[in-house]
Amino acid sequence: MSRLEELIAELCPNGVEYKNLGEIATISRGGNLQKKDFRSDGVPCIHYGQIYTRYGLFAGKTFTFISEDCAKKQKLAYPNDIVMAVTSENIEDICKCVAWLGDEAVAVSGHTAIIHHNQNAKYLVYYFHTQMFATQKRKLVHGTKVMEVTPDTLKAVTIPVPPLEVQSEIVKILDNFTELTAELTAELTAELTARKKQYEYYRDKLLTFGVYGGICDCQWRTLGEVCSLKAGKAIPAHEIFSEKTSVYSVPCYGGNGLRGYVKLENQQGEKSLIGRQGALCGNVCYATGDYYTTEHAVVVTDKGHFNSRFLYHVLVHENLNQYKTAGAQPGLSVAKLETILVPVPDLAIQNRIAHVLDNFDAICSDLKIGLPAEIEARQKQYEFYRDALLTFAATGEIIADRQIIIAP
Repeated sequence: MSRLEELIAELCPNGVEYKNLGEIATISRGGNLQKKDFRSDGVPCIHYGQIYTRYGLFAGKTFTFISEDCAKKQKLAYPNDIVMAVTSENIEDICKCVAWLGDEAVAVSGHTAIIHHNQNAKYLVYYFHTQMFATQKRKLVHGTKVMEVTPDTLKAVTIPVPPLEVQSEIVKILDNFTELTAELTAELTAELTARKKQYEYYRDKLLTFGVYGGICDCQWRTLGEVCSLKAGKAIPAHEIFSEKTSVYSVPCYGGNGLRGYVKLENQQGEKSLIGRQGALCGNVCYATGDYYTTEHAVVVTDKGHFNSRFLYHVLVHENLNQYKTAGAQPGLSVAKLETILVPVPDLAIQNRIAHVLDNFDAICSDLKIGLPAEIEARQKQYEFYRDALLTFAATGEIIADRQIIIAP
C-alpha cells in the first residue's frame, strides 16, 4: 500500500468532502497597475498577461516590479495566495493561475482574482488545471470577443477538499511527476528542434530555383497571375467554438491557423491560407474540405499551375512576414501579396518536391507519428494521472479501487 493510500484509508476512508470555493477562500479583484508602471526594481508585481506567457503553476519571484508609491494604491496577494487571470480572448486560457510562494506580498494587476485560502496552494493550483475544473468554468464564462469570469462567481466552484496531509502527499507525487515529464519533454523538444532545422535546410535547398545553386530552371510568375487571392470575412468571436460538435462542425481559420468551429458553410478544396494581420502576419497554413476564414486570413486558390502542397511549401519558404506594413497593427494586403514572385516548375518536379517535403514535415510536426506524437503522449499521460489523483468519491461513497489514481 502506498503512502497516499494509507493516508486516505486513515483520514478519509468514506470519501472526501466537496466544498464550494467560497467556503475555503475569500476572493477579491486585482488592482489597476499597468505595464507602463513597470520598473527594474521595487515592489514585486504580477500582471495578468504574464500569467499566460511567463509564469508556470507556481512562482517565488516576479519578472517585474513597481514603485512603492504605485504599490500603495494596488491590491496585494500574500504568500500562499493564488492569482488567477479571469479575462482572455479564448476560453482555454481563462482562469489560468499561479500560486504565489514568495516571502513577501506581491502587487497584482486588474483582470485577475486573488484567492486567499486555508488549503495547500499547490493542491488547489493543480486542481484548477484539471478537466473537472474546466467543465465548471465553462458555465461561468461570459462575453464574446473578450471572455471573462467574474471573481464572485468563482465562489460557487466545487472542489474536493481532503485533509491537508492527503493534499500534501498528492502535491508531492504531482511535483515529482511534473519534473520527470518536463525533463523528458525538454529532451524530446531539443531533438525535435534539431530535426526542424534540418528540415528547413533541405526545404530551402529544394525550393531554390534557377539561380544561386537552384535544382533547376523554371518560370517565375506573380502570385496574382497564377492564383486567386481573397480575404476572409468578419465573424463574431462568440460564433466560433473551440470544440467540434454536430452543429458547430465547420473549421474556421484565422491569422494563426485553426481558430475553432462554426456552423457556417463555405467553399471546398485544398488551399493555402495566409495570416494577414497582427503579430502572426505572414503565417501560412493549409486547409482541405469545408472551412470558413475570418478577415485575418487570405485564401490562396491555384488557377491550375500547382500541386497544392508544393504551393504551400513555397509560401512558407517565401517568409511573407517581410512584406507586411509597419505600425502597431501590421498587415498584409491582398494587392501586395499578388505582386510577390513565385517559382512555377514543371508539375512532375512539383510532385516530387511536395512528396519529399510532406514526409519530412510529418516527421517534424505530425502529432500521430514520431517525436511530436511522443511529446503529446507524455503530456496526455501527465494530465491523466493529475486528474485521476484529484478525483475523489464524495463523503459517504466508497471508491472500489483506487489503483487508477496512484501515479508511478
